[in-house]
Amino acid sequence: MKRYFLDISYNGGAYCGWQKQPNSLSVQEVLETTLSTLMRTEIKVMGAGRTDAGVHAKQLVVHVDLAEILDVDKLIYRLNSMLPKDILISAIREVHQDSHARFHAISREYEYHISVKKSVFLEGLAHQINTMPNLEKMNEAASLLLEYEDFQCFSRSNSDVKTYLCDIKKAHWSSEGDMLIFTIEANRFLRNMVRAIVGTLLDVGYGVTTIEGLKEILASKNRSNAGASAPAKGLYLTKVGYPKTIFKH
Repeated sequence: MKRYFLDISYNGGAYCGWQKQPNSLSVQEVLETTLSTLMRTEIKVMGAGRTDAGVHAKQLVVHVDLAEILDVDKLIYRLNSMLPKDILISAIREVHQDSHARFHAISREYEYHISVKKSVFLEGLAHQINTMPNLEKMNEAASLLLEYEDFQCFSRSNSDVKTYLCDIKKAHWSSEGDMLIFTIEANRFLRNMVRAIVGTLLDVGYGVTTIEGLKEILASKNRSNAGASAPAKGLYLTKVGYPKTIFKH
């Protein structure tokens, strides 16, 4: 058996999230069932992280142990022909046997998409708002995040994590026509963290929270002081980074 990393993307609208759950359909369950059917043996996969219900992924990496793949392109084609239309395998790469999709990841990047006007074509794919917030203030607030390490104020309450420390390397807003896109990269993220950050930055953009107020929220380490979480449908996991040394070729 050899270990492979699979790059997958999906529209999360129909799923309870990435991770398998009882009585709800997950992306992980669909992928494992498809692989098991194709390989005619039970296959388990391990993801780089988990996305919540309704969240999308442009690149989620999973590792899986399979017999040697002689024709990668053919396997990708066969998998995609069996998977539902909202899940796609885009790459399969051989890695060293001890490589782990979650524990060896050194960075994760998310985007949050907001449409500043109603669009029938973005329903389920972006958060839609009616009034343009102050992008300059939101970027000032976003840049402040790079100065902090403890993000307990943006973590889901009663979370069982051992540490709230994250190293944010990038956080900024950009605009493309009627679309606002927030990009954030860190070594790790807490549950609900990105959506809580987006909701809080929107409060800054609308003048509900000041820059000084954001500093107070961060210092408080209290989730109830931060803004409401932005809806799941606007969130995309866009990239998972790894050291090049774990790949075979």
